[in-house]
Amino acid sequence: MTHPGTLLRTLMNDHALMCPGAWNGLVARAIASTGFESCYISGGATANASGYPDIGLISLTEMCRTIREVANASGLPVIVDADTGYGEIESVKRTVVEYDRNGAAGMHIEDQEFPKRCGHLDGKVLIPTEEMAAKVNAAALNKVHPDFLLIARTDARSVDGLDAAIERGNAYREAGADMIFPEGLHSEEEFVEFANGCPGLLLANMTEFGKTDSIHFDRFSEMGYQLVIYPVTMQRIAMGAITNCLEQLKADGSVDGFVDSMQTRASLYEMLGYTPGEEWNFPK
Repeated sequence: MTHPGTLLRTLMNDHALMCPGAWNGLVARAIASTGFESCYISGGATANASGYPDIGLISLTEMCRTIREVANASGLPVIVDADTGYGEIESVKRTVVEYDRNGAAGMHIEDQEFPKRCGHLDGKVLIPTEEMAAKVNAAALNKVHPDFLLIARTDARSVDGLDAAIERGNAYREAGADMIFPEGLHSEEEFVEFANGCPGLLLANMTEFGKTDSIHFDRFSEMGYQLVIYPVTMQRIAMGAITNCLEQLKADGSVDGFVDSMQTRASLYEMLGYTPGEEWNFPK
């Protein structure tokens, strides 16, 4: 069977990819059924779904369970957040192996100290470049499959400036990263400058309510970014709708006011490939 990292690399060689975030199998099925070719698992969205903030509280075991669920339900190559690698060098080695064995196409690790902060918040603290490069190198040397996509994220833009982010990106690429993820860039101009200063495969984060201007996917592709993640977009949409409907249900005592905005039973069954009365087969 083709490794998901191989499939992801084949797709990226042809065109840039949009990667909406999934935090469970049902959302993953929705992403696949809508026609997307890859998806993303955010550590923040996974933590939020468990009732935690994005400060690195989700364990490796919990994340691997989510990887299996999302990869199996979607059938897509999945990029996965690994935060700071769940510890030091030995933990990073285990993470790259466990993520691959559980179905991920690739993962990214970041250069923050633990406990980490959301990449679009202030007050982040970075580990030294040499320490992060050692983590990247350890991950690269312990890949189960050579096509597993190892992505190094740097949060240096908001701490030490764009030049420092470019310098770190190049150091991580030299240490063995297949792709670089510059977090917290502000504008198209900064994305262009980073791409020019750190040539090679690049990932962009198009999140809402953060440091980055709203930029169209086509523009990211033009600027040289092969993957664009939308990590919490679908969760924010879902929770906005859930909160509004709960408030209306509490006030009205009835679902009549919002039943027309629900996914129907028939639509859900179609997305799941399920016909009542017929045998259902697991997605392949």
